[in-house]
Amino acid sequence: MTENYYKWHSPHLGRAFEMLVFGEEGYPLILFPTSMGRYYESKDRGLIDALRWFVDQQLVRIYCPDSIDSHSWYNRHIPPAERAYNHTLYDKVLLHEVLDRAVQETGVQRVAVAGCSFGGYHAANFAFRYPEKVSYLFCLSATFDVRSRLDGHYDDNVYFHNPVDYMPDNTDAALWRMGIILGVADNDVARHQNERFSGILAAKNIMHWLDIRPNAVHDWPLWKEMLPYYLSLIK
Repeated sequence: MTENYYKWHSPHLGRAFEMLVFGEEGYPLILFPTSMGRYYESKDRGLIDALRWFVDQQLVRIYCPDSIDSHSWYNRHIPPAERAYNHTLYDKVLLHEVLDRAVQETGVQRVAVAGCSFGGYHAANFAFRYPEKVSYLFCLSATFDVRSRLDGHYDDNVYFHNPVDYMPDNTDAALWRMGIILGVADNDVARHQNERFSGILAAKNIMHWLDIRPNAVHDWPLWKEMLPYYLSLIK
């Protein structure tokens, strides 16, 4: 399995940004790390190995960007408004640096995005903000509400990056053309958020699958079972 490491100066962040890419051909999948995770987390945790068959068969090419959670939502040492603003910079990195690269390299105009736990938040937020650029969304034990990270602060940057808030008013036609899976364990700290968000999608008649796995918890063994199956559904 081909593995390439990339590091470049991000004009949006004003500093270096890192990413791993697995495979040479196939459908582009942007795979986000969990809370404060790094670009190599999915490899170190065995998730990339769980997807090896898809990479070896040249069915997917996996892009694993770094996160800046420790400088945004999870940074309690800066004001909450600055946390939210920093995330808007990350959003620009994803759109103009990561996504553009994936599209250019694969020739596919609408990518797949996925993430586990807080990585699922990143995947969902990106997909729902840019549905014309995302064809498949695979959330694994995701969270969809970041307000608990902001000490009561609320502004436009929070609203436009908080899926539970902006999705009820989101009328982009591409939402109804996206393949959406919300995967979660029956004994999962994120189960309530997934059930709530499934209700938001259902109220808009947006097709999706709420996949509640029995006898499972919020952890990597579950996610390593889920994601290969979800990738097998890409047409």
